[in-house]
Amino acid sequence: MKLQFDAKQEYQRQAVEAVVNLFDGQPLAQGDFEIAFSTEGQALFSGQTQTELGVGNRLLLDRETLLKNLQEVQVQNDLDTDSALLPVTGEASAPLNFSVEMETGTGKTYVYLRTIFELNKTYGFKKFIIVVPSVAIREGVLKNLEITNDHFRALYNNVPAEHFVYDAKRVNRLRQFALSNQIQILVINIDAFRKNFTGTADENKSNVIYKESDKLSGRQPIEFVQATNPIVIIDEPQSVDGTEKAQEAIRALNPLCTLRYSATHRNPYNLVHKLDPIRAYELRLVKQIIVASVTGDGAQNEAYVKLLKVDNTKGIKAQVEIDVQQADGPKRKKVAVKHGDDLHIKSNERAQYASGYEITEINAEPGNEFIQFSSGKRVSLGAELGGIRDDLWRVQIEKTVRKHLEKEKQLQGRGIKVLSLFFIDKVANYRAYDGQGQPVKGKFALAFEEAYKRLTSEGPLKDLLPWPVEQLHNGYFAQDKKGILKDTNGSTQADDDVYNLIMKEKERLLAADEPLRFIFSHSALREGWDNPNVFQICTLNETQSATKKRQEIGRGLRLPVNQEGERVFDENINKLIVVANESYEDFARTLQTEYEVDCGVTFGKVPKLAFAKLQVLEGDETKPLGRDASEVIWSSLVAKGILDDKGKILPAFNPKAPGFDLGLPAEHASHRAEIIEVLASYQIERHIKRDEDGKPLVFKKALALDPEFQELWKRIKSKTTYSVEYSTEVLVKNASAAIKEMERVQPVRIRYTEAGLGLENKGVTSTVLRESGETVEYRGALPDIIAYLQGETELTRATLARILKESGRLAEFLVNPQKFMDQVASILKRELNRLIIDGIKYERISDEEFSMRLFEEEEIVGYLHNRLEVQKSVYDAVVYDSEVEREFAEKLDKREDVKLFVKLPHWFLIETPIGKYNPDWAILKHDDSILYLVRETKGTKDFEKLRNSEAEKIRCGRRHFEALSVDFSVVTSASEI
Repeated sequence: MKLQFDAKQEYQRQAVEAVVNLFDGQPLAQGDFEIAFSTEGQALFSGQTQTELGVGNRLLLDRETLLKNLQEVQVQNDLDTDSALLPVTGEASAPLNFSVEMETGTGKTYVYLRTIFELNKTYGFKKFIIVVPSVAIREGVLKNLEITNDHFRALYNNVPAEHFVYDAKRVNRLRQFALSNQIQILVINIDAFRKNFTGTADENKSNVIYKESDKLSGRQPIEFVQATNPIVIIDEPQSVDGTEKAQEAIRALNPLCTLRYSATHRNPYNLVHKLDPIRAYELRLVKQIIVASVTGDGAQNEAYVKLLKVDNTKGIKAQVEIDVQQADGPKRKKVAVKHGDDLHIKSNERAQYASGYEITEINAEPGNEFIQFSSGKRVSLGAELGGIRDDLWRVQIEKTVRKHLEKEKQLQGRGIKVLSLFFIDKVANYRAYDGQGQPVKGKFALAFEEAYKRLTSEGPLKDLLPWPVEQLHNGYFAQDKKGILKDTNGSTQADDDVYNLIMKEKERLLAADEPLRFIFSHSALREGWDNPNVFQICTLNETQSATKKRQEIGRGLRLPVNQEGERVFDENINKLIVVANESYEDFARTLQTEYEVDCGVTFGKVPKLAFAKLQVLEGDETKPLGRDASEVIWSSLVAKGILDDKGKILPAFNPKAPGFDLGLPAEHASHRAEIIEVLASYQIERHIKRDEDGKPLVFKKALALDPEFQELWKRIKSKTTYSVEYSTEVLVKNASAAIKEMERVQPVRIRYTEAGLGLENKGVTSTVLRESGETVEYRGALPDIIAYLQGETELTRATLARILKESGRLAEFLVNPQKFMDQVASILKRELNRLIIDGIKYERISDEEFSMRLFEEEEIVGYLHNRLEVQKSVYDAVVYDSEVEREFAEKLDKREDVKLFVKLPHWFLIETPIGKYNPDWAILKHDDSILYLVRETKGTKDFEKLRNSEAEKIRCGRRHFEALSVDFSVVTSASEI
């Protein structure tokens, strides 16, 4: 299998552009084979600099311009603006740091790798270092560099690029890094150059990079890195530079700036882009989480004791969970105990604890914590007496296997492999060793095989997989030098070895002919490994696991791929089932707390800027509502009692209630439906469902065979192809007029810096003594503007020349060439896109159509929050995506003149130049005559006039249905059909 990548993912492009736009105004470097020696300013206007040690990046913008760019990027992305450029250390001379936040599973590594190529293309920067916290993440980065190589070569015109891993035994490779005039990407683990870190090698690995080397003419290896002034990309900065030593190591690289990428920033310095969990869920960029809870109830006939914690900080004490007698019966509670305590008293004299439950010993030895009772019974940390844990984990395993097999059945013939991941915290529970040291199956492995054989012995789940059960499951655990598997904390060299193995087998695991489907792994499995086709996660942790829920579910959030390596965006498939040994409420509460702690996102709490990106039509232009309008809407919701004064959603927010009113100001009333959707997106129940809430839709075969429905389907089932026609004259007129009105291009501001150099054992250091900036006249060689714009737009040279001449702004090209070209390219793309959409023409393709069989073959699951029971559809219910759709379907179902309707399934896709379009509804209406209709539901009738990708897809959809002679329209309610 070869994984495929889509260069048109808008959310990823936005993350790339956020960083690229930080350097707006930086001139593009000259070509690879141009060398200029000049004192007339030529060298000033280059993104590169050359010294005796090599070729390096050069930043020409002053801090004032960088701050202005940062603030513009932050406003564009609806982020709080920074009043100053914030370095990590707080020192004005420290390296600049910019942060990008992207939720787990949304392609963070792809984004920063693409940013490297975009920075090179736009400004000529060539030297990049990726700093990672662990071998696991390093292997993931290398794998991504390998599998994206062809993709980036195709996307960036075969630009040459090299990548390598820092190796303390091959430090002379850093000379090539410094001297090369191609894109150089160095991947390095923070431990390899952090001072005073001693690895498993005999020598101190970090000292090598700071030691003078005969292979480098007596130079220190770090000097070659410093000479390149590299752009440093930090992957998971919260794990990389959390200490002063690590920060010192980053500064020793002499970075032009550091770009920090994470889903869980501890300190998001100068944040330029934010794709938080709420937005990732709303955009369907990750799988939806379904929680299947396995908990005990009513098992209180015996004395129950579970050891939760042992503490010896102020005397030895412990925390246990027991059943405490209450007026209305026993309740399970956590209580603190010490030596000599009697659980009979602690439990309010429950009879079950009457004899033998006086505590005689508490052992706080790490790894051997336990409490012992007067009866001689002993309970280890995380273990329990009198409970039903064994019954619970057996049910969990069986539930996971059943869910896996059901998913296998659902995806038969779709080319999508299904994986399940079991988290355990004791290797011996999966694989133990007998008296002769030979491996034997642990209790989890035995229970798994029993459950699998039972479920596949007969019935609909039989014969789904052709391999024997022994080949279907395996464990990934660290092991000692003798090959014996062992428990670890997730950060040892042995862990690194097994993560390395998992990463290198990633594509093999995705291959359909590889039997392995069920993966058992240690609960310490952390960032660095995930697989897009994990659909089930089972948490079999027996102790109080330190592993966070976010970390566990993050292993399966990524969208799946098929056997062609293509991402699958089917919402009926993209569900991650977590089989948890706790209630749904506890799971959701803990996960919500972790989201708040990790990335400042609080489900149920709406920020004042939540509505800033809602769009409004002003003349022919589409503009966001903006910050001020968003705050007005937010305040009105507080006044109405929908939100409290901190933004928390109150019970009054109930769109299904009769007469529900948001209390919006008149000027924002037209955005009612969109505001309801934004509010609903902040409710955790929207994204994390109970497994028991899910129910497949029932296909009504008799209704589907109705002659009138057959006629409706006949009219809309044909597929089409499109062509584009537009007038060059119109393009020249529109584009030149838009360029004429664009913001004035300002001259370059050059940064002037004086620094004092010092020599320490870590290498050359510098201290900024003086820094200033001034506006200067550009006197360098002018780039080929026509060739540049051709590469951006694919328009002819003649057309581009006409547009530039008729704009009357060409003189500003001499002031700041790169800035002028970028602004013009952006305008040309916008105007060209408008003409393409407006000039699109669809034609029916003979013998290509959507098959009605898919209605019956495709399983659609609805949950309580988005399922509406209906009578007049081919299914017994409608799965709706918004409040507008719910109200629309509800009223359609009640209308006497509507005979039947159907929400068009996810596979009913129309091709457009900007992506595929899935229309909303097909309707059969009896009026004076029979009408066959297709309708799109939106919160405003003016939606189609907006200039955004969704509105443009709808305009293409209209042309598609015009080619089929089918009535199509955008409506806001059922009364408009």
